[in-house]
Amino acid sequence: MNPSRRNFLRNSAVAVSAATIIPSQVWSSPVAASDKVNVALIGCRNMGFGILKHHLDTGMVNCVVLCDVDENILKEKSETVKKDYNQSPELMKDYRKVLERKDVDAVIIGTPDHWHCLITVDACSAGKDVYVEKPMANTIAECNIMVKAQKRYNRIVQVGQQQRDGKIFKDCMGLIKNGEIGTLRKVNIWANFNYGLGTVPVPDGPVPAGVDYDFWLGPAPERPFNKARFHGSWRHYWDYGGGLMSDWGVHLVDMALWAGDIVEGPTSVMTFAANFSKQKMARETFDTMNIVFPKKDFVINYDLTAGIQQGPYNSAYGLQFIGEKGMLVADRNKYHLYPEWDGEKKAGKTSEVSWDKGQESHREHVDNFLACIKSRETPSCPPEIGRAAAVHVHIANISARLGQPLLEWDDKNNRFTNCEKANEMITPVYRAPWKLPEV
Repeated sequence: MNPSRRNFLRNSAVAVSAATIIPSQVWSSPVAASDKVNVALIGCRNMGFGILKHHLDTGMVNCVVLCDVDENILKEKSETVKKDYNQSPELMKDYRKVLERKDVDAVIIGTPDHWHCLITVDACSAGKDVYVEKPMANTIAECNIMVKAQKRYNRIVQVGQQQRDGKIFKDCMGLIKNGEIGTLRKVNIWANFNYGLGTVPVPDGPVPAGVDYDFWLGPAPERPFNKARFHGSWRHYWDYGGGLMSDWGVHLVDMALWAGDIVEGPTSVMTFAANFSKQKMARETFDTMNIVFPKKDFVINYDLTAGIQQGPYNSAYGLQFIGEKGMLVADRNKYHLYPEWDGEKKAGKTSEVSWDKGQESHREHVDNFLACIKSRETPSCPPEIGRAAAVHVHIANISARLGQPLLEWDDKNNRFTNCEKANEMITPVYRAPWKLPEV
């Protein structure tokens, strides 16, 4: 590898993320207790708690509240926080009580997707900064409301699309934007995961002891309790999530959009979706999807297959960025630039580049959020970026649900131009007494 190539790999991440603030520049010495950020976690079971742990690992954070509708989860997670971090947060079941507290600086939202908008808007209006898990909301209208709320209340809002802060994809963006693959023409995405099939069907049953199920449903329609729609499997039902398409889709589509510096919704989406698996599983979402997102200068192809774990380049998921000089293949563990061959020069049209050491980036994303709380700078994944990825996957799901292969979208006016039934799916109907926020 030549010296200029080494310099590029060393500097590309910095060049792509010039706005990112390195936390050590904000906290250059051990943090006094009075200077720590007081956070509350709302939705404690899975990813939310993992993000809280990344916050606590920085040594810059006090966890003052854990909030969840399941008392069993609260007990379990509070014991872990006490044992691992010697902190004793107060336990609450109603997020609104959390937001009334003056000692809460920021909230982490790890609830099911159908709660993201309401809690984020309420938190921003209460003067709290927000780390909200992805996808940033369960509908297009809720995404738009969250963008408005962040602007109106001038809060720091970080959407949990953590690949924006990882070395692997920062390097990839540096390679693409510095012309190493030539002009970008196509991005192929694949996502193959067993869990996308859903879970084993079970009959409706009693609400588990310690669970406030009515509060868990919140603005979603009233349904009888069913374990297959609850912890760990809610995302396979449209009331609460968007299946594998929204769960992994926002991460992977986000990288394709980043490559083209796109921060708006698509102009058109072509979708095929079906349930081809023969396994009888509990879900409403699709196990097989192919989506095309045409862009002005390149095209994004998305290939989703639930129920399998194999994919190209020995990766269950990944992206191919294709240019006339080379093809860049990446997932969260590695990337490789494959040069095209120049027959006249008898050499590659670009240089081969690889990285295979792997790096998750949740902690880096948290570091960026905390740094921005102190600096009041824009974080690496603000609501506009979260919205762009979410709108892409929501339109694909709407297309699939309606059996409408082509949907045309006017992003400026937030409406479909070729399907009124699709327009009816932009805005959710909240169950009383909950109301869709107005900003």
